[in-house]
Amino acid sequence: MSTGPAGAAVGDRLGRLFGIGVGPGDPELITLKAARLIGAADVVAYHAGRGKASNARRIAADLIPAGAVEEVLEYPVTTGLTDHPGGYAGAIADFYDRAAQRLAEHLAAGRDVVLLAEGDPLFYGSFMYMHDKLSGRFVTEIVPGIPAFAAATAAAATPLVRQTDVLTVLPGTLPEPELARRLADTDGAIIMKLGRNFPAVRRALAAAGRLDGAVYVERASTAAELHHPVRDVDPESVPYFSLIVVPGDSQHDDPFGRRPPPLGDTAIHGVGAGGELHVVGLGPGPDDWLTAEARRVLAEVDHVVGYAPYVDRVPQRAGLTRHCSGNTVEVDRARLALDLACSGERVAVVSGGDAGVFGMASAVFEAAEDPQYSRIDVRVVPGVSAVQAVAARAGAPIGADFAVMSLSDRLKPWDVICRRLEAVAAADLVLAVYNPASRSRTRQVADARDVLLRHRDPATPVIVGRDVGRAEESLTITTLAELDCDSVDMKCLLIVGASGTRVTDSGRVWSPRFVRS
Repeated sequence: MSTGPAGAAVGDRLGRLFGIGVGPGDPELITLKAARLIGAADVVAYHAGRGKASNARRIAADLIPAGAVEEVLEYPVTTGLTDHPGGYAGAIADFYDRAAQRLAEHLAAGRDVVLLAEGDPLFYGSFMYMHDKLSGRFVTEIVPGIPAFAAATAAAATPLVRQTDVLTVLPGTLPEPELARRLADTDGAIIMKLGRNFPAVRRALAAAGRLDGAVYVERASTAAELHHPVRDVDPESVPYFSLIVVPGDSQHDDPFGRRPPPLGDTAIHGVGAGGELHVVGLGPGPDDWLTAEARRVLAEVDHVVGYAPYVDRVPQRAGLTRHCSGNTVEVDRARLALDLACSGERVAVVSGGDAGVFGMASAVFEAAEDPQYSRIDVRVVPGVSAVQAVAARAGAPIGADFAVMSLSDRLKPWDVICRRLEAVAAADLVLAVYNPASRSRTRQVADARDVLLRHRDPATPVIVGRDVGRAEESLTITTLAELDCDSVDMKCLLIVGASGTRVTDSGRVWSPRFVRS
């Protein structure tokens, strides 16, 4: 693949930059094209650790022409410790700037530069940073190489994925809970960047039920190649040039990897056994808003069922199977959970906020009306609701009588929503608004505001809470007349004050408990 500025082409006085993948280690795995370009290069560049020989150069050593200039791009640090004022990130950024400048001088002088990259140039490689800095100024061509994980699966003779299996490539530097979650949610996986991260990676594999069948491969395709079951590896012996292969087949065979029937499948429908199903409210987002009861239930169940972003919030552990689905199949999701409960499994359906407030609890009870589920005991575990979270951030706007409505017309017609808005407004109740807008519903907020303005003062306080409880949280205090409807989306919850709702000088909103006649 070639990229470059307009007008730059082979034969111009500017040199060309080639990003060459030299494969995982065996020189015989270098492609014919890569070998040809290396042999014709004016300049051969490669990265190296401080005080270490370049592995990329070792692989391509026999191909480098005798007259080529060699540029060793030596990393300035080997760990995160540095005296650079910008820390490790600052030191590395400066290094890439200097390296790019050195290569640019050769290119500007008309010399072709081959930059060697272990594995593939665009797969966790340093070439990418040179490409970012130089491809806009010089013609650049990228030659793919065999990535290390392809050599590792061949070395271990381990089928990685087949048919509709999903493959996920994961860095071992991910936080342990996140790594465990992702391992539980995929079929085949490759885990790279091991080294000192290996103990945490091994724990994550165990928590995800994927330790059995996982294969550790070290220095794939070289004379020093090793491969063992992950559970047999000494953590103290793991180098950086190693990875773990988690076959997709292990998800099928592992006792913790049991796969349920798809949503709506009736393979175990109507077993009729007694059982228990929990519907758990996870709160609006932060872990410290999860109740102790919810935490206990989630630690005891075998299966968690829910909308994918909510399931993602449940820590992965050994013995837990996760069942994620989209956002508009609530009843099918509930039937799946009930089927699992019928078969004797311990199951929790998870929902954001409080499961009983526009959440999964009502969908579960709707599905459970089917007589075949009559012996399933559905128990709802309460959670902090989004309206409580937004109200607390704002002050005490729901300290008096209030109503809660959803503007979504997916399950009820818009004329019903309008009649209810009229009734709430006429009754002078504080109003909390869920699901105010979406990609396909862009007019409802403005239409609802127009309905409310028939009964409310334009200066009525309005709170717009966005992503409350999360890192990107924002809270806006405005008025009904000045509400920016275009800025409201599904991440928002609105609280519209009543006639008595007040805003303090410091911007806190509260509604008095008393009403004067």
